[in-house]
Amino acid sequence: MRRLAAALAVALTLITIGPRAEASQTAAGFSTSYQRIPGAGGIGIGAVVLTPTGQGAGPFPLVVMPSSWGVPNAEYVGQGAKLATAGFQVISYSSRGFWDTGGEIDIAGPPTVADVSKVIDWAGQHTPADTSRVAAVGISYGAGTSLLAAAQDPRIKAVGALSGWADLIRSLDPNDTVALQAVAGLLALGNVTGRPGPEMASLQSKFATGDFDGAIAEAKQLSPVRSAATMVDNLNAGKPAIFLANAFEDSIFPPSQYTDFFARLTGPKRLLLAHGDHATPEVTGAVGLPNETWDELAGWLRHYLTGADNGADREAPVQLKSQRGVWRGYSSWAAVGQDRTSYLTQAGGLQGGASTGWSRVIGAGVPTVADSGVALVSGAMQGLLTIPTGVATPLVDRSFAGVWSGPAFDRAAVVNGTPKVHVTVRPSASSTSLFAYLYDVDALGVGSLMSHKPYTLLGATPGKAVAIDVRLEATSWEVPAGHHLVLVVDTVDPRYLGRSVIGSTVTFSSPAGDPSSISVPVAA
Repeated sequence: MRRLAAALAVALTLITIGPRAEASQTAAGFSTSYQRIPGAGGIGIGAVVLTPTGQGAGPFPLVVMPSSWGVPNAEYVGQGAKLATAGFQVISYSSRGFWDTGGEIDIAGPPTVADVSKVIDWAGQHTPADTSRVAAVGISYGAGTSLLAAAQDPRIKAVGALSGWADLIRSLDPNDTVALQAVAGLLALGNVTGRPGPEMASLQSKFATGDFDGAIAEAKQLSPVRSAATMVDNLNAGKPAIFLANAFEDSIFPPSQYTDFFARLTGPKRLLLAHGDHATPEVTGAVGLPNETWDELAGWLRHYLTGADNGADREAPVQLKSQRGVWRGYSSWAAVGQDRTSYLTQAGGLQGGASTGWSRVIGAGVPTVADSGVALVSGAMQGLLTIPTGVATPLVDRSFAGVWSGPAFDRAAVVNGTPKVHVTVRPSASSTSLFAYLYDVDALGVGSLMSHKPYTLLGATPGKAVAIDVRLEATSWEVPAGHHLVLVVDTVDPRYLGRSVIGSTVTFSSPAGDPSSISVPVAA
């Protein structure tokens, strides 16, 4: 596999950037080579090295690019070519345990993070890189690795973390509900393209034998050291310029864990969110095609690594792209929308005044036509083709789902931010999963999924009421005049490892003094 990956890296590099690699010394260009770099613990790292030519002797600011999960070092050669032509020393490498890099997959453990620093060390000795001006940039697994490395290596002055995670357990086990399709896909890809280490082998063994509780408990122990959210103090002390980008429908690393992380950062920061699934907003840019996210990131790197006065530090820190393709800028995440609260009623309405004293029973463990779609597919359909995950709301079986419908909008509005549901439930079983969906619905009852979120009650006392708060995923969605919002809550979703028991029930209620409600953030 190492020889195959090395050959692939060189071939794709030449195909993608061949003519530029032969640029004369008087014109801005770059040279390219495949290198074996010593990593942490002495493993060999397979890397593509892109060095500026025709731009003086350097030193050049350094961009280190760890690869995504299951993807070799050729992943970034298109974008690396652009950066090298623009005067950056670039090293794109296969992450530990994958393809032509030695070691085993440790799920972004300390050795994988230490490899970033080893690559920086090597660059300082073997390339015209300025290791006091370093950026760590990556997609997905490379993004998470880059954030973790920036929290530990003060030489990293800028980060580009695209479609990554800041909180690993929140991403893959949101509200105690395993994102089963995403986890299964990651494990399968890791086995095909890499060499699982003991952590990964243990987790997949537990999943394969049905020991889900054991797997989740082990993942929770592994998560803190692998989550930049636990290292915010280090990042705020070092103040690297952090550029985050993600997709609203990301089925592996959903955006809410990024928005919370972003709000806690005090150094230079930027957040871009657009519609799509995992990595779809930026994957074309990695291979060198025109791409909004990478264009913004390139300007960010130029400003924070070279001091160029290009306005990157003066743009609105938060940039949201609606499902209709409109970008809007905001000064902070808190400023993207103002909450409008509606109250759930027994009759299935959403109204302005509190409605209390009612209860409503649904059967659990039976799916309805409402669901979040297919991981990596449904979000991509929304982002690339503007085809949302839809539902005919009149066909949602009210025997197995709570459905609440709001009034029609008298004017167009932009739902911007994180919707929140507060509801009291009384499960008849000790374990029950709930899935909340928020739809933009037209006059015919056809709904487009704006946001959703799972929530699992584990170890509940059967028959005892409990108030829960569910933060749905962030969105930026233009709702036309005449449309209305519909909230659906059921107990089964094929994307997740649900715990609902067939034959059990869930009772929704709205006690006096604690009315059930939904808060929807709307842009001013």
